Amino acid sequence: MSTTAPTATVSTTEARELLIDLVETPSVTPDEEAAAGVLADFLERHDREVWIDDVGNVRAPADDGVLLTSHVDTVPGDIPVRVEEMPRSEARYGGDLVGEDPDEEIEVLWGRGSVDAKGPLAAMAVVAVETGASFVGVVGEEVDSRGGQHLVENRDSVPETVINGEPSGWEGIALGYRGLLGGNYVATSESGHTSRPDDNAIQDAVNWWRRVEEEFGHDEWVPVFERVTPKPTSIDGGISKDGLSVETTMRLQLRVPPEYTTEEIREIADGHLENGTVHWDDQVEPVMVSPRTEPARAFRAAIRRRDGDPRLLRKTGTSDMNVYADAWDCPMVTYGPGDSDLDHAPNEHLPLEEYDRSIDVLADVTETLLEP
Repeated sequence: MSTTAPTATVSTTEARELLIDLVETPSVTPDEEAAAGVLADFLERHDREVWIDDVGNVRAPADDGVLLTSHVDTVPGDIPVRVEEMPRSEARYGGDLVGEDPDEEIEVLWGRGSVDAKGPLAAMAVVAVETGASFVGVVGEEVDSRGGQHLVENRDSVPETVINGEPSGWEGIALGYRGLLGGNYVATSESGHTSRPDDNAIQDAVNWWRRVEEEFGHDEWVPVFERVTPKPTSIDGGISKDGLSVETTMRLQLRVPPEYTTEEIREIADGHLENGTVHWDDQVEPVMVSPRTEPARAFRAAIRRRDGDPRLLRKTGTSDMNVYADAWDCPMVTYGPGDSDLDHAPNEHLPLEEYDRSIDVLADVTETLLEP
C-alpha cells in the first residue's frame, strides 16, 4: 500500500559520502548487517520510516508508484577502498564519458561493491529520499536471492513499477536477464582395478556433461544472451571410505535464455543421463521485458535530456529482476551506474561523476513515474 513520505534534497557531497561509507563497510554474503545499518541510518536521518526485516532487508515503504531496489551484499574480494584522481579517459565508465575533456582529472572510487551494486544501491537510496518513492535494500542476491524472495513472499501489495539496481552504465537500460538452473550430479560405481574397461562414476559424470555441452552447442554467431551456457563449477570424486565404490559429485549451472523455461532445460539435461542422478536445487526463470513500457520510455527521455545515447541491454547473468518478474505483473527495468564488466573483478571502480549523473537520471525518471 502506498504511503506519503517526507522528501529532502540530498547534496552531491552527501550522496557521495553515503556511497563511500557503504563501500568501506564489508558486506560479503551473508554478512550484510553492518552495511544494512549504514543504509538505514541514512534513511532515518532524512525522516524516512525504515526497518530491517527478518532476513536482513532494509525496507523503507512509501509511494509504491515506484519501488527502487538494489542489493546490499557483495562477492568476496579485498580491494583497498580509496578515492583516487585519474584522467577521465583511463577510468572505466558504463557508458560514454560524462565530461568532454578526456585528460581532465576526475575522482574515482575503488573498492569491492563500488560497481556491483553499491553504486546503484546508494543512488536509489538518495533518489528515494528526494522523491518519496518506496525503497528496499535486499540481501543475498549474489548467492540465492533470499532477500528478493522474502520480499515478494511477504509484501502486502504489488508495486506499480519496479526499478532494480544493477550496473548498466548511466546510459544503459537493462531489459533482459538469462535464467539459471543449478544442481549436483551424483554417481556411484563399483570399485575395481583401473585396468578394467568399464567406466567408473567419474567417467560417467564427464561423459554426461560432454553430452549436455554437445546438446547446447551453438555457432559463434549466436549471441551469448540467446545461448544455453553449461558450466561445471566444481567436481569431486574417488574411492569411497570403505573402498567398495567410486563416487563422484559435480556442481553445475546452466544459464537459460528467455526462449526456454528452466523446466525445459532440466528435462533435456536429464534425458542425457545414463548413470547417476542430478539433484536440481536452484531454478531462476529468465526475463525479457518490452522496451515500450512507461519506465523504459522515461529512462530513454531522461538520458537524452543529459545528452546521452540510451542503450537497451540484455544481460547474460541473472539478477533479482528475474525474481520480481516471476512474481509481480508490473513494468520493470534495471538501471545503475558502473561498467558491468567490472562486476566481481579485482579492479572494480566507479567514476564518481558517473554516479552523480545516474542519480540525476534516476531522479528524473522516478519523478516522472510518480506524477499523478
